[in-house]
Amino acid sequence: MPSSLNTRLALTLVGCLLAGAAMAQPRFDAGKREFDDNCAACHGKDGKGAGSITDLLKKSPPDLSTLARRNGGIFPLARVYEVVEGAGPGHGTRDMPAWGKTYSVEAAEYYIDVPYNQEAYVRTRMLAVVEYIHRLQVK
Repeated sequence: MPSSLNTRLALTLVGCLLAGAAMAQPRFDAGKREFDDNCAACHGKDGKGAGSITDLLKKSPPDLSTLARRNGGIFPLARVYEVVEGAGPGHGTRDMPAWGKTYSVEAAEYYIDVPYNQEAYVRTRMLAVVEYIHRLQVK
């Protein structure tokens, strides 16, 4: 009888450890990945504008963590989306890459032999990074 109890306790302990290990796995964060891959070099990992290549830029990137604060406490979702996409008012030269066009080219190269909805692919990636920038907002 004691060995049966020990076996059950051991199995329960292993099950708890496995469940804990599964919960400890980091979640995939598409917005963070997009930001880290495409934005952090200029805007910094925290979005405050101190990226690794800012000294090479003609103009300092804005602090993305204060967009809502500078807009009366409301995150300017549509404007941020337009900037990421590359749309919006065309005043002078554009310092930031138009990610909508970049994502379109990447999709066309990646999905060359597979049917896909290019607009959905591009919009999903842009919305992911915009949502992540929203999470960076300081309170």
